[in-house]
Amino acid sequence: MDRTRINSSEFLEALSARSQDIFRRLVERYIETGEPVGSRAISKMLDTQLSPASVRNVMADLEELGLIAAPHTSAGRAPTQEGLRFFVDAMLEVGAMDESERDQIARNISGGGRSGRVEDLLHEASALLSGLSHGAGMVIAAKADMVLRHLEFVRLDSERAMAILVGQDGQVENRIIPLPPGLTASALTQASNFLAHHIVGKTLREARDSIRRQSESQRAELDTIARRLVDAGLASMIEAESPSPTLIVRGRANLIDNAMASEDLARVRQLFDEIESKQGLIELLNDAETAQGVRIFIGSENKLFSLSGSSVVLSPYKDANDKVVGVLGVIGPTRLNYARIVPVVDYTAHVVSRLISKKGEL
Repeated sequence: MDRTRINSSEFLEALSARSQDIFRRLVERYIETGEPVGSRAISKMLDTQLSPASVRNVMADLEELGLIAAPHTSAGRAPTQEGLRFFVDAMLEVGAMDESERDQIARNISGGGRSGRVEDLLHEASALLSGLSHGAGMVIAAKADMVLRHLEFVRLDSERAMAILVGQDGQVENRIIPLPPGLTASALTQASNFLAHHIVGKTLREARDSIRRQSESQRAELDTIARRLVDAGLASMIEAESPSPTLIVRGRANLIDNAMASEDLARVRQLFDEIESKQGLIELLNDAETAQGVRIFIGSENKLFSLSGSSVVLSPYKDANDKVVGVLGVIGPTRLNYARIVPVVDYTAHVVSRLISKKGEL
């Protein structure tokens, strides 16, 4: 499991077994309740008898190390971002998923993909992650190049035409392209027919490369001006392809419900605004390409989630060629139940990868 790290070994060396036990119990109680934890409560949780005064001394040491802090005027203590990172890296015991949970995830996501559209499968995965985590489920999919079934040009005026692209999955996109000066109606039809013949089953880039490899005799069916339209039109349409990834977020209301104060709510809304504007999503996708499994970002460790104070658990998913094509995960408060969420995200990514690979083999 690949996770962003602080130097956990230094903290471990600084903590006695008793201090580690007290810290672990404090974090687990905080994750469970969301409330700061006092020394008396911890004293009652310990296997060995230890007075609240002794626990307070240990908590003072933990506070000095920066692992816990007193939020506002509370008498209790809560883990800091550094403390949560230390807990996740050094103490987290990831729970095992039973067979029924695995079956439920596989069944639900497979059901979402019955339409044959990968996007429906990803929507189901996002909704499932939201439901299982009580946070927001997020899927970021790299923008896939459309595999074309049909293409035609419709003249708009003397200088522009609309290229109508129809994908093999039924998706339709329109692109405005410039026309060479003096292009006749017959040359426009000729270029349109030529491309319609050569783009079937290919992306725009694949069609361009295929046409470039053709001999002059194969291209001779096009007159000079129609050939200029084919070359310039393909270049223009490729340039107009958006690199922005597809974003699916389900369960926003869960994060709003978890916002305990007005400033928390403002931060959550700002997070949604930044996510919807797709700031930082490409960086997350790039990170996923080098990640080996689940990654956990806590608070400010990722700039996209830093202002909201959220945590995110992410895992990449792949296609039939073992290429990372997206990332999925859960957004929630920093007191996420990491032991529960990590295996859920990991297995969901595994199921999505398997289903996408099957579709790619059809």
